[in-house]
Amino acid sequence: MTHEMVSTLRPLLVAEASAEAYASGAEQGDLEQAVWLRLLERLDAGGPPEDPQGWLRRAVRSEARRSRRTARVEQPFAAEPADLGGPGPEQQAMTSERRRVLHDAVRRLPGRCPSLMAALLSPKDLTYREIAGELGISQGSLGPERSRCLGCLRRLLTVEVAAR
Repeated sequence: MTHEMVSTLRPLLVAEASAEAYASGAEQGDLEQAVWLRLLERLDAGGPPEDPQGWLRRAVRSEARRSRRTARVEQPFAAEPADLGGPGPEQQAMTSERRRVLHDAVRRLPGRCPSLMAALLSPKDLTYREIAGELGISQGSLGPERSRCLGCLRRLLTVEVAAR
């Protein structure tokens, strides 16, 4: 496509696309882009049209009809599909990776820390009384032991984060 052809057809395309866009409910820029693409395909297939202005007017109307047909068939989403179901795949993968790293570090803790931290991280949301009964320790010693275990876990995770 020559520069002359583009500069000659651009004002006509803008005017035709503007007129058809309003009537068809399409975006003017979308119509223009579709017609330019059709013209490029036409040039690749067999050269420029004999009557470029007439061809352009017909192409704009054709694209506007196609846009109207598409608009009747396609139904837009009320919201983005990713917004409907909570976090997207990237966020789920990152959360899963953080959870895996945390649980790996918990398993490497010394003494009773792995079982205490596993109970604290349990999805059952256990109370201190239930955790103390499950581990066979006094409820009063859970707080200080939890603090020591969290300190160990913090040191473990700090080393891992620094290594990455």
